[in-house]
Amino acid sequence: MPESDLLLPVANQRPLVLTLDSHGQPYRWVSWQHAVIYYSRDMVAWAIGSESFTVHGGVCRKTGQRSEIRANSIIAIRGKSLPPGALIQTPPLSNRELFHRDRQVCAYCGVDLPFSRLTRDHIMPVSQGGADSWMNVVTACRSCNQRKGGRTPEQAHMLLLYAPYVPNKAEYLILSNRSILADQMDFLAHQLPSQSRWRKR
Repeated sequence: MPESDLLLPVANQRPLVLTLDSHGQPYRWVSWQHAVIYYSRDMVAWAIGSESFTVHGGVCRKTGQRSEIRANSIIAIRGKSLPPGALIQTPPLSNRELFHRDRQVCAYCGVDLPFSRLTRDHIMPVSQGGADSWMNVVTACRSCNQRKGGRTPEQAHMLLLYAPYVPNKAEYLILSNRSILADQMDFLAHQLPSQSRWRKR
């Protein structure tokens, strides 16, 4: 992506910036406005990535020069240090991230469907003591979910096409942002769990 001029507040000119802790561990997404605050307060320890953008400010009356801040798409925040194991902490479960984890493919019939036709299926039904957790849920189309009902796949004679897994922090950041820049995706992809369906095969 060529360097962007973010003078005008147009929605498609507002990339989310990936922030890292001072050790290079993925932290969170922030708006370009928030990233500019980090730069203006000298809180950016270092920056990487091929994508960047420039935000222009006001004009100095004395010099006639216009202020500007150039920001990268991936920045490490000075003094921010995540606790050991933060990258593998279990992220919160929601349908949006679940459907993204499973690439919007039904775990029983294998059909790729839009969000509006997908549901969260509990492999071990809640009525049988199953937990509402990453390791017990898969994406299912409405038809397959209704067919399975309150039974396990074995009880319903339905084959699971893929196994559930817990996304790590890097994958969760991928799942929670639908407009990831190429360099951000490349950075996060190197930290995905081996079973991730987002890993390049």
